[in-house]
Amino acid sequence: MSLFKNRTVVGVICILLSLLICFGVTPLFNQSVSQKTEIVRVVKEIKAGEEITKEMVQTTEVGGFGLPDNVLRQSESVVGKYATADLSVGDYILNTKLSDTPAAENTYLYSLDGTKQAMSVTIKSFANGLSGKLQSGDIVSVIAPDYKKQGSTVIPAELKYVEVIAVTAGSGYDANTGEQTGNEAEDEKELPSTVTLLVSPEQSKALAELEADGKLHLSLVYRGTPANSAKFIEAQAKVIAALYPTEPVQNDTPKSESQGSEENTVSEAPAESEVQ
Repeated sequence: MSLFKNRTVVGVICILLSLLICFGVTPLFNQSVSQKTEIVRVVKEIKAGEEITKEMVQTTEVGGFGLPDNVLRQSESVVGKYATADLSVGDYILNTKLSDTPAAENTYLYSLDGTKQAMSVTIKSFANGLSGKLQSGDIVSVIAPDYKKQGSTVIPAELKYVEVIAVTAGSGYDANTGEQTGNEAEDEKELPSTVTLLVSPEQSKALAELEADGKLHLSLVYRGTPANSAKFIEAQAKVIAALYPTEPVQNDTPKSESQGSEENTVSEAPAESEVQ
C-alpha cells in the first residue's frame, strides 16, 4: 500500500493507462465503428401490404456499428416480398417488416384466376349488411326489394348463393376477415361500408343493376367449413349454367367441306381391334 502512496508511482501508472487507452483501445473502437457493410434502404415510400419492387429499394454502404442483426443486406431478399408496415424513404428494412404473402385483407385479390370476379356492393344501412356480422367465407343471398320496378321483393336466381370475400369499413380497411388488429375498441367502431363478393360475370351484371337501384339486402345462408360452402357455390353454378346456356360456336365451313372432313375423320378412326 505504501507503493500507491507514492505520487510518482501513481502518476506513472496513470500515464501508462492513458497511453494504453489512446493507442490500444481507441483505435480498436474506431476500427469497429468505421467498418462498412451493405444494407437495403428504402428509396420510394412503401405502404403496408404493398409488394416491393426493384425501384423501391437500393443497396447502400453504411457503418456497421450498431446495426440490428435482422437488417436485410441483399436486395434479392427484399424484392417480391410484401411490407407488413409503412416504410419511409431512407428506412432500413428489417426481416420482421416483410412477409412472403400479401396481407390478410388482400389475399383474396391475388387468388382470382379469371373465372370469377371480385365485386363490391354498398351497404346502405347497418341492417342491410347483417349488422356488421358478415365475415369472409360466408354464403349469403342477395335480396332485391321492388325487383326491376315490379313491386315484388325477390332473391334473383343467379344471386341465391354468393360467397363473401371481404367486408370493408369506410376507412378502406377490411373488417371481419378473422384477423385481429390488436385494438378491439377501434375495431368495434369500424362499421362495414361495403361487402365484396366473389361472383361470375353474369352475377356481376345483376349486382350492378341492384347497386344502381340502391336497393339490396344480404341475408346469411351458411357459415362453416369450406367444403360445405363449396356445395352452395356448386349448386349456384348449375343454376347460372341453366339460366345462361353457352351458345354453340358457329362453323363457317361450307357444308360440302364439312361433310368431306367428317368422312375423312370416320375413315381415319381406329378400328375396335386396333384399340383392343
